[in-house]
Amino acid sequence: MTAQLSDTITVHRLGAGIGARVDGVRLGGDLSEGAVATVRDALLAHKVVFFRGQEHLDDAGQLAFARLLGEPTLAHPTVKGREHANVLPIDSDYGKANSWHTDVTFVDRVPAISILRAVELPPYGGNTVWANTVRAYEELPPALKALVDRLWAVHTNVYDYAGHVDSTRIGGVDVKEESYRDEFESQRYETEHPVVRVHPETGERALLLGHFVKRIVGLTSAESHAVYHLLQERVTRLENTVRWQWADGDVAIWDNRATQHYGVADYDDARRRLHRITIAGDVPVSVDGVTSTTVVGDAAHFSAL
Repeated sequence: MTAQLSDTITVHRLGAGIGARVDGVRLGGDLSEGAVATVRDALLAHKVVFFRGQEHLDDAGQLAFARLLGEPTLAHPTVKGREHANVLPIDSDYGKANSWHTDVTFVDRVPAISILRAVELPPYGGNTVWANTVRAYEELPPALKALVDRLWAVHTNVYDYAGHVDSTRIGGVDVKEESYRDEFESQRYETEHPVVRVHPETGERALLLGHFVKRIVGLTSAESHAVYHLLQERVTRLENTVRWQWADGDVAIWDNRATQHYGVADYDDARRRLHRITIAGDVPVSVDGVTSTTVVGDAAHFSAL
């Protein structure tokens, strides 16, 4: 399905549940207000949108475009931007984010939007998959909705991710990966978020989960594990996902308040590098109007509220 939105911009839907490709847009800081509005509308409708042929962009151009969508955050609450304070390299030399997550949910001020630009791609593999957390909630049976509407979860950056670390290289431990993990966990954050948040722009309800979840509040470890995986399986059903095969010049923009994503680590020892900029978001609000609560850590330096 293709929607003609102007003389030049078209939105091509990629699946019933999530994803669209936007053509006829040259991203940058000089994009018109009308084009920016079209991109935002497509983003809210389809949760993740993709742009081909953006080879002209560098970090400065990506950042200038990002500012048209909102206020960029620092690259990360604990990991410093390697070349620019607002740009986080997603670099396979330092690890692979091959686990379902929503960006930076371990702080109270979860980013609203993420913008990812291909910089160096492997010769095969390295796709990214996104899932629609709004649709996952909407398709829950009423009894499960009644349960999850009242649940809260603790998210932390000190999480059990060891099983996903690539330790197959010579010596069993990769020094860059170990250093990156130490930096990632250099300051501990924990935040209590509602399992169901209300989207501040659309009013939709979305499941707020992913691999930063430590436990479900008020449940035993076994119960937390069972409930978490029950809901995660709903999020990541194939019918609720879209998979993007990266090409040079590609940019992906996703609504971080309504999605999870997963970088597929199927490219052996080839190099994969993409640059991410996130747009500041608000503090999530539950269905009964209660905001998330910081347990450990202050993320004020990461982004303003």
